[in-house]
Amino acid sequence: MNIQQISKFYYPEVGGLEQVVQTLAEGFHGSGHTVQVLASVRKGRGTRERIHGVPVVKVATVATVQSVPICPTFPYHLRDASRNADLLHIHLPNPTAVVSQLLTGSHRPPIVVTYHSDIVKQATALKAYRPLLYRLLERADRIIVTSPNLLQHSEHLKPFSDKCEVVPLSIDLDAFGDYAGPTYDLPVDPSRPTLLFVGRLSYYKGVKYLIDAMVQVDADLLVVGDGDRREALERRMRDRGVDDDITFLGKVSQELLRYCYEAADIFVLPSIAPSEAFGVVQLEAMATGTPVINTSLPTGVPWVSKDGETGLTVPPKDAASLANAINELLAEPDRRDIYGANARERVERRFTTERMLEGTEAVYRDVVSNDI
Repeated sequence: MNIQQISKFYYPEVGGLEQVVQTLAEGFHGSGHTVQVLASVRKGRGTRERIHGVPVVKVATVATVQSVPICPTFPYHLRDASRNADLLHIHLPNPTAVVSQLLTGSHRPPIVVTYHSDIVKQATALKAYRPLLYRLLERADRIIVTSPNLLQHSEHLKPFSDKCEVVPLSIDLDAFGDYAGPTYDLPVDPSRPTLLFVGRLSYYKGVKYLIDAMVQVDADLLVVGDGDRREALERRMRDRGVDDDITFLGKVSQELLRYCYEAADIFVLPSIAPSEAFGVVQLEAMATGTPVINTSLPTGVPWVSKDGETGLTVPPKDAASLANAINELLAEPDRRDIYGANARERVERRFTTERMLEGTEAVYRDVVSNDI
C-alpha cells in the first residue's frame, strides 16, 4: 500500500503522538509499504527530508495559536499527498489537518483517523472546532482508538462508535530488556528508594501534586523532562522544603533514560486531566519491571497500568493519596516485585510494536478492500 501519515509534528520533535507516528511510518516502510509523512515545522520555513528512510514533508508555520500551528499551505500539500496514496492516516488532535482535509473537498483516498485524545484545555476554541472535527470523523472510513477507556468516555467518539476500533499504543520491547548499558552517577542516595517521573512538564502532568506528596515521603525523586512549568515546579519544590529530595534532570539521552528506569523503585505518573490519554511512559517503566502509580482518569491511563495488578491507582489532584500509595509500596518490596513482574508480562502480552503494527495494518487492509 501507499500510506500517507499525517501528524502535527514529527521527529525529532518529542511527544507520545509523534513517537507513535514514527513507529508506524518506519515499521510499515520496513515491511515493504510505501510510506510518506506530512507534518508541520514548529516555526519557520518548511522542509523536505528523508528520516530513517521515510520521506517527510514538513510544512512552513507562520504562527502558533493555542498550540495549533498555522500553516497556510498545508491544504495544498495534503491535496498533493492524497493523489497517489491508497489511504490517509490522520492523527488527532490536529486542527490544522482537520481543516485542511475538509478544504480539499475530497472523500478519496480512504481516511483512517487515530484519535489519540480529546482537546481539553482550549475549551473556548473547541466550541468552534467541534463541528469541523465531527465532519472529519463522519467522513473517516475507520477511527482507531488507543484504549477501550477512551472509547467509552470520550463524548466526541460516541456518535461514531460503530466505526471505531481499539488498537493500543506500544513500545519497542527490545529496547527495554536486561540492561547492559553504562552505569551513571545519578543524584540519589543509594540507601534510599528512588522514584521516577518522565514526561513533558505541562499543566496536565500533575507534577505539582507529586512535589506536594514528597513532603510525606522518605525517598529521592528524579524528574526527567522539560517544559513551560519547570521554573514554577522548581520554585514549588523549594517552597515545600523538599529540594534535597528532588532532582530535575531535564531532557536526557535515551541511554540515560533507560538507566533511570532501571534505577527506579517506583514510577509515578500523577496526571490530572484527560489530555493524558494513554501514558506511553508507563509502558516503558512496566517493561523494565517497575511498578507504576497512576491516576484514575477517564482515559487509557488506568487501563494501561492496572490497580492492584501492575501498581496502584489514586485519584487525580490528591497529594495525600499519592503519598499514601508511594509509602504503601515502599513498605512492601515483595509486593513491588510482584507488580513489576506482572507489569513486564502485561507489556509483552498487549503492548508490543508488532501488535500495534499488525492491528493498524489490519484496519488499513479492511478499509482499502472495502473501497475497491
